[in-house]
Amino acid sequence: MKKTLKNIIVLILEYQAKLVIRKYKPKIVAVTGSVGKTSTKDAIYTVLSTSYFVRKSEKSFNSEIGVPLTILGCQNGWNNIIIWLENIVKGFWLIIAKHSYPEWLVLEVGADRPGDIQRITKWLKPDISVITRIGEMPVHVEFFKSQAELVEEKSYLARALKQGGVLILNGDDQDVIKFKQYAKGPVMVVSLNGQGDMVASNDAIYYEKNEKGEEMPAGITFKVNFQGNSVPVIRKGALGLQHIFPTLYALAVGISQSMNIIPISEALSNEVLTPGRMRLLKGKNGSMIIDDTYNSSPIALHEAIKTLGQIKVKGKKIAVLGDMLELGKHSTEEHEKAGLAVAKVADILVTVGFRSRYIAEGALDGEMDDSKIQQFDYAQEAGAYVDSILGEGDLLLIKGSQSMRMERVAELVLGEGQKKELVLVRQDAEWKKRT
Repeated sequence: MKKTLKNIIVLILEYQAKLVIRKYKPKIVAVTGSVGKTSTKDAIYTVLSTSYFVRKSEKSFNSEIGVPLTILGCQNGWNNIIIWLENIVKGFWLIIAKHSYPEWLVLEVGADRPGDIQRITKWLKPDISVITRIGEMPVHVEFFKSQAELVEEKSYLARALKQGGVLILNGDDQDVIKFKQYAKGPVMVVSLNGQGDMVASNDAIYYEKNEKGEEMPAGITFKVNFQGNSVPVIRKGALGLQHIFPTLYALAVGISQSMNIIPISEALSNEVLTPGRMRLLKGKNGSMIIDDTYNSSPIALHEAIKTLGQIKVKGKKIAVLGDMLELGKHSTEEHEKAGLAVAKVADILVTVGFRSRYIAEGALDGEMDDSKIQQFDYAQEAGAYVDSILGEGDLLLIKGSQSMRMERVAELVLGEGQKKELVLVRQDAEWKKRT
């Protein structure tokens, strides 16, 4: 009964979304990939908002329900039928009466299972499609027969472009770059490896001095090279490739609309960052937190571990890593690989969940001392332990899949003066109800 009701609601919302697009004719940017969709969506929103009236997908509204909800400007009703009915009424009112409507929609489009993107793109035709990195072992691969099938699913967003639409691709991903064949207009390739229309270079950790005159990590800095020009960019509070690539995608979107690269790069430097995506936060006892608690996949985890190794600190480097889900038969191998990587850069490893025991095994294989590894079943237990050992100058990386609720570790070690409701993921009432 519940599934039937959900299907009915999806069909109604989808129908309304089609009519709203037909009526108001907004331009659409659609973003997909296996890494960095939400950060990219938020960065694009920041750029376009400097000149246009823009709406973006809230949080990670990227599903068959989430995309229509964004188009209609409605909230997720979860299990509340009253809210869903209100959404339907609001949708029809938007269609019937004249309203002020955004000039641009920035939509995140995900693929949990085969057919997800193909179904959405039967009616959603973007003006700009952005394909981020997929990687050799992407997230959500569990429900696909192979990585090739997942890549095929992602390709539908490129195929769905309007005639003359702009295709923006990650030039460092060999699967993504092949989507050029589906271009119906201009193609812009972004890269860190030097092969692209827009290339980032000279990336480094950005440091600022604290009240004691000590240098503390404060973000990343890099140059963006485009058409013979080089523009310096600072992303305060952000770390890793997870924020360099979204910056490039967003700048590419802006330039495709003839926007000036200097003011839009400045807007990105001051962007309020999305919680849980390689965001730097102050921790207890003079420590720093790399909060990457939104989700986890092999490619993103390895990038986070790499970043942990690059940062200079005077204290301990502590990695708190939860299970990576939806990896199917690849789960054990990918967790062990992460353990081998973390053993090279962390002083202490704390794991959460039974799959992450293989991270611990990998770390032991990487010659990490057994006394430096602690294993827990739940995030709260891990958080209490970390709270007990956290000292001045320590750097703490926290990461895991959504269901592991790794933000609960961050809640326990967050420094004073920061409101968890504003800086951490999954702080709304619906998530708080969940165990």
